[in-house]
Amino acid sequence: MLRKGLGIIAGFARRAMLLPTLPAYNYVFIHREAAPIGPPVFEWVIAKVFGKRIIYDFDDAIWIPNTSAANRIAADMKFHNKVDNICRWAYRNSCGNAYLAAYARQFNPNTVINPTTIDTIRLHNRTRNQTTPGKLIIGWTGTHSTLKYLLPVLPVLAQLEAEGLDFEFRVISNQAPELPMKLKSLNFMPWNKMTEIDDLLSFHFGLMPLEDDPWAKGKCAFKALQYMALGMPAIVSPVGMNSEVVQNGCNGYVCVSQEEWYSAIKGLLLDPVLRTELGKAARRTVKERYSVESNSANFLNLFS
Repeated sequence: MLRKGLGIIAGFARRAMLLPTLPAYNYVFIHREAAPIGPPVFEWVIAKVFGKRIIYDFDDAIWIPNTSAANRIAADMKFHNKVDNICRWAYRNSCGNAYLAAYARQFNPNTVINPTTIDTIRLHNRTRNQTTPGKLIIGWTGTHSTLKYLLPVLPVLAQLEAEGLDFEFRVISNQAPELPMKLKSLNFMPWNKMTEIDDLLSFHFGLMPLEDDPWAKGKCAFKALQYMALGMPAIVSPVGMNSEVVQNGCNGYVCVSQEEWYSAIKGLLLDPVLRTELGKAARRTVKERYSVESNSANFLNLFS
């Protein structure tokens, strides 16, 4: 806690030291917030004192309190309602999906959708070979705060285990999952920035279950896009941008009931040709609609 507090203080100091440099710039790009706690002081100074054009970008429903148990002490200091003010002061709001954009437009009509993009040339530039011999790996990646979304899928994986299917359920996160149901297939892998792409490439296909709640509606399908960019199908819940990114049966599967999750997962486990074809379509979707190259003009227009 002390280390985190000192880090926040140091961050405020770095922000303050940047203020004298503002006259040299025409635009200031702010992702989510200029400071993690407190009112939007920096944003007000940038917009009202220096008169700079703020490009305000966010890809989560950050106006909704969603503080984890580990950060509960700081919950009241986050000033979630500051999002409204920053949206008003911004020259342009850049939002990751239509749900977020609809919220921002309440305060500022100069709002555009700027979807999450993947670097398919320099980073996510390899694809999964679905026919390589070895144990099949179902994958999931995310932070510890999103592990809760796995709960509805656990009985499905347990059923597939009971039927004798041989697979590994690999979870990549910043901390080991503490799940209410034991799975013999579960294998935890700590997230590592240096090996992230290689670790994701170990998956044959990836999962992105979500709860249909106000916070999850702001999700911009980043997990699914990562899987798909690496040439593997994604199985997702129809929440947030997931249904826009994944076309059911074309580049992955969109599932609601446990029966649908069971059918999709089992089908991909048993059919390498299906995994290959859906994976190719998934990669193509990302390159055509959600890659850095395909979205460059949209991003640069934010500064016009």
